[in-house]
Amino acid sequence: MKRSVFFLSDGTGITAETLGHSLLSQFEGIDFEELTIPYVDTVEKAWAAVHEINRLAEAGTRPIIIDTIVNKDIREVIAKANGCMLDVFETFVGKLEKELHSHSVDKVGKSHSIVNNETYNVRIEAVHFALDNDDGARTRHYDKADIILTGVSRSGKTPTSLYMALQFGIHVGNYPLTEDDFDDLRLPAALKEHKKKLFGLVIDPERLCAIRQERKANSRYASIQQCEMETRAAIALFNREGIPYINTTHLSIEEISTRILAIAGIKRRLV
Repeated sequence: MKRSVFFLSDGTGITAETLGHSLLSQFEGIDFEELTIPYVDTVEKAWAAVHEINRLAEAGTRPIIIDTIVNKDIREVIAKANGCMLDVFETFVGKLEKELHSHSVDKVGKSHSIVNNETYNVRIEAVHFALDNDDGARTRHYDKADIILTGVSRSGKTPTSLYMALQFGIHVGNYPLTEDDFDDLRLPAALKEHKKKLFGLVIDPERLCAIRQERKANSRYASIQQCEMETRAAIALFNREGIPYINTTHLSIEEISTRILAIAGIKRRLV
């Protein structure tokens, strides 16, 4: 079964996509064909979107529309489309206005604006820290890290570090474990004094093999035997040293990051 889904926004479309993905993930067995139309900030653009929605509706099942458009006039145009419309502002903002006895500001892009310089600086500083302390290139600043991710190559350390920095303002270092680190199942010297900050990422050998094949096809580095050996050794090291860890194989970056914060008991600097 296939259904077309339109994410419409008068801004970037990020909020519409995020909410939409959360809702659509609850329905299995349906192939959703997604189309995002950002910056629908005029009536003319709204009618253009309606025409596109109606064109697909005529060719088959009517599309699903998830919009986060602030302007009521533009929303009224979108409502004329032949689709199932899920209007975020109409659904939630109206109820909040009644409850809070206050009118919304109806300002486009409010959720993604820079609220204040302090918040912005926290985010940028955390991202810079993640980049400067990526992949074990530098370890002298680990004393300033909130957490240090460690695991075998391609287990998800770098993208998780950057996501945690960007979304939560957390200072994250990451250190790759190599074959040499598994000889005696001891922590590398650079990590020993920061043991309490360590958090491990592991991944199933089959998935690790597939990822490494894309990077270095048919190499020893990407062989299933090497991936199995490194994965077993990493888990053994984490267990021996009492380092908490999670398996990232079937988790999104968002899930990995949130679980790490919960397990490690680290508070977000950004909310």
